[in-house]
Amino acid sequence: MEDQFLLAMPSMGDSRFERTVIYMCSHSSDGAMGLVVNKPMDWITFAELLDQLSIAVDGEVPDLPIHAGGPVETGRGFVLHTADFLQDSTLEIGRSRALTATVDILKAIAGGTGPRHSLLALGYASWAPGQLESEIQQNAWLTLPADDDLLFRTNLDAKYTGALGRLGVDLSVLSGEAGHA
Repeated sequence: MEDQFLLAMPSMGDSRFERTVIYMCSHSSDGAMGLVVNKPMDWITFAELLDQLSIAVDGEVPDLPIHAGGPVETGRGFVLHTADFLQDSTLEIGRSRALTATVDILKAIAGGTGPRHSLLALGYASWAPGQLESEIQQNAWLTLPADDDLLFRTNLDAKYTGALGRLGVDLSVLSGEAGHA
């Protein structure tokens, strides 16, 4: 499930995940962790975050949106990015993506020396062992292989419908009912 997207079904009972696209960072017998990649945090800008962390920037600060990565540890930041920027603390995901949760990557992005593409999130989504598998069996999520275009370049408002479209799914005819043969 790692390096995949989870797409919330319309019948999702948890309003925190309504119409969400989650990038799965890790998935093992110990549980799973992912970042919501289509919900912006409107109450803080990248420049304000840098200021709160006392990170000085020479020049103009990039206009990097901050995402509400999930309901767990919402004060903790993560940068999901292309694997052209790696540090000792970076977790490589798949062949082309990585996750870094240090201040150094924020400094690099602000200074123009960071990864080619990045997505900054505060908080994350997590599942206990077996929980995600159970939710998928209960028809709460669809899965889709991740790709950089949808992850880094698609407008936030279009990520959910764009992801469904890649599966050939029309939201207007999608049922929340599970069937078993």
